[in-house]
Amino acid sequence: MNKLPVAKKNETILVVDDEDAVWSFVIEALQKLGYSVVLAGNGEEAVDIYKSNSKLISLVFLDMIMPKLGGHSTFYKLKAIDPKVKILLSSGHVSEAEIEDLFEQGAKGFLPKPHKIKDLAHEIRRILDEK
Repeated sequence: MNKLPVAKKNETILVVDDEDAVWSFVIEALQKLGYSVVLAGNGEEAVDIYKSNSKLISLVFLDMIMPKLGGHSTFYKLKAIDPKVKILLSSGHVSEAEIEDLFEQGAKGFLPKPHKIKDLAHEIRRILDEK
């Protein structure tokens, strides 16, 4: 069985999702892989957290459908804070075609829900290892 890629030194992932079932699954999986995890329950929280901690956050795992501030708006606000922010998009309700503009603006990837730990681990590592 292939080993899952794990975190390197101090890597922190900001998980942005409004579904607690997703939080517990994703956070537990990421922590088992050695990542530090910060949770934001909506886009507004994510922007506030990122504004204060942008140097500490290695990657943002961003759900596209959320109350208060959806994924599209959150993406652009994070990019305004740091144009080099690494963002992995996620959703169970949008297609890659629906988020094509975000790829053009620098989104690093997209994972459909439900998540598979193997896919999540490999996609995060791929993005973090990009030069």
